[in-house]
Amino acid sequence: MKIARALSIATGLTALVLTLGPSAAAEDAGWYTGINVGQSRAKIDDTRIADGLLNDGFTTTSISNDDRHLGFKAFGGYEFNRYFALEAGYFNLGKFGFTADTSPAGSLRGDIKLQGANFDAVGSVPLGDKFSLFGRAGLNYADAKDSFTGTGSVAAIDPSPHRWAANYKFGFGAEYDFTRLIGMRIEAERYRIDDAVGNKGDVDLYSAGLVFKFGRAEPPPPAAPPPVVAPVEAPSPPPPPPPPPPPPPPTRHRVSFSADSLFDFAKDTVKPAGKQALDNFAAELKGTRFEVITVTGYSDRIGSHEYNMRLSTRRAEAVKSYLVETLGIPADKVTAQGLDGSDPVTKPDQCPGAKRSPELIACLQPDRRVEVEVVGSQLQAAPTN
Repeated sequence: MKIARALSIATGLTALVLTLGPSAAAEDAGWYTGINVGQSRAKIDDTRIADGLLNDGFTTTSISNDDRHLGFKAFGGYEFNRYFALEAGYFNLGKFGFTADTSPAGSLRGDIKLQGANFDAVGSVPLGDKFSLFGRAGLNYADAKDSFTGTGSVAAIDPSPHRWAANYKFGFGAEYDFTRLIGMRIEAERYRIDDAVGNKGDVDLYSAGLVFKFGRAEPPPPAAPPPVVAPVEAPSPPPPPPPPPPPPPPTRHRVSFSADSLFDFAKDTVKPAGKQALDNFAAELKGTRFEVITVTGYSDRIGSHEYNMRLSTRRAEAVKSYLVETLGIPADKVTAQGLDGSDPVTKPDQCPGAKRSPELIACLQPDRRVEVEVVGSQLQAAPTN
């Protein structure tokens, strides 16, 4: 029944991959391998040992147990996505034993060595880009080698029993990925074991190790902004008549708007005061022949990289949309991008502290800005907000 229950858990984990959709199944897929080392702990049933000796006419006077040992495992598997993997491997749980002293005078020494193979279904819950929790359920096929030695009045009838048997196993743990290819695991597992004399017991393995992932493609680099193409001057007509003067070369002009003047804190909707500032800027660009306009949103260093990138990009897109509507220029001539804390206006020691506080937010106000760079002809001067 317990093996069937473990198989049902594994089947349920396998079905999970079908609900994630093709995009999730393609993400972070690939093969991996690794090794864990730690401590194995066995549960030795002293009561059963004493009862067995009593049935043979011996009274147990004391029992000492050797129930901990070095254990390790080597494994490999295939990760279908960040949530599901199938894994197989070899495990060696070490050697455990007991010594029972008896009356009439004698002793019985028993030892067991455990090793075998396993096959698990592994389900993971990512907690960010690098850290995840996981659980596993599956089967183990263990080789149990027992040895018994009697002294005095105690004699071992079968000194070297041996048995292979399949049972369930399960466990849980955590993984931290140093890179896309190397990570570290810590985990706890329970192996259900049949010894060679007709008994079942549990052996726990607490271990840590490294996992090596391969066959993964690197994420594509961010798309580069379109290059600025300089206009080609028309050749001068031969005289007569004299050639007309060449058109003025394109000029560049950059205007920086305080993000607090355009948006509320942590928002990306242009507020009325911000629209007025952009209207004034747009009015001074009337009559300008545009080549390209670049809108760049900057954040301060408060907050996570992912959040700041999303907010600064949305702010740049909001300013781009407003300028396109106001100036009536083609949208493909305007690019928008967001940056996380790049090129800060404040000095490194100007705003100390790492905690989010009103003082730190106010000190970093110059870093929160939107810069508009215009390349075109007949550019008029524009005030800096």
